[in-house]
Amino acid sequence: MPLTLQNFILFQAGWFACVLGGASLDYYVWAGTLIALVIVAVHLIRANNIRNEAILISLTVIVGTAWDSSLMNAGLFTFFNGAVVSGLIPVWMILMWALFATTLNVSMKWMKGRYLLAAMFGGIGGPIAYYAGHRLGAVEFDSILNSMTAVALGWSVIMPILMMLSTRYNGYQDTRPARYQVKPT
Repeated sequence: MPLTLQNFILFQAGWFACVLGGASLDYYVWAGTLIALVIVAVHLIRANNIRNEAILISLTVIVGTAWDSSLMNAGLFTFFNGAVVSGLIPVWMILMWALFATTLNVSMKWMKGRYLLAAMFGGIGGPIAYYAGHRLGAVEFDSILNSMTAVALGWSVIMPILMMLSTRYNGYQDTRPARYQVKPT
C-alpha cells in the first residue's frame, strides 16, 4: 500500500479514535489519545529526518492548540472530556493537531507551494471536520454560525502557514543523492 494512502488511513483512524473518545466517558478519552500517540510515533519512526518531522509536529501542535484554546476561551467551543489544564483544549484535541501534522509532508504534500489552494482547503475542510466532531458529540458550539465562521477564517490562515512550515521541516524528503533514490514506477 502506498505511503500516502497509509498516512491518510492512519490519520482518519486516529481522528475517529480521538473524536469518539472525546464524545464518550472519560476513560475512552485516554484510549483515543493513546491511539493517536501511537500513530504519531509510528509516523516519526518512519521519517527520513525525525528531527525535522518532530519540529513540524511540535509547531503545528503549538499553533493549533493556541488557536483552538482561544476559540474555546472565547466561548465558541465547549469540550466535555479530556481537559487537563484549565484554559487549554483537551488532550485528545491537542493530539488531533499532532495527527494532522503527520499528513502535511505525506498525504497533503500536493498542496505545498499552493497557498491559495491551501487557504481554500483549510477554510472549507476545517469547518467540515469540526462540524463532524460536533455531530459525533465531542464538541458543542455556542452558535454554529459564529463558530464555523471563526473556524473557517482561522483555518484559511493556518493551513498556508502549516504548508510553509512543512516545506521547511520536511522529515519525509529523501535527502540521499539522486543516484541512490528509488524512482517511483
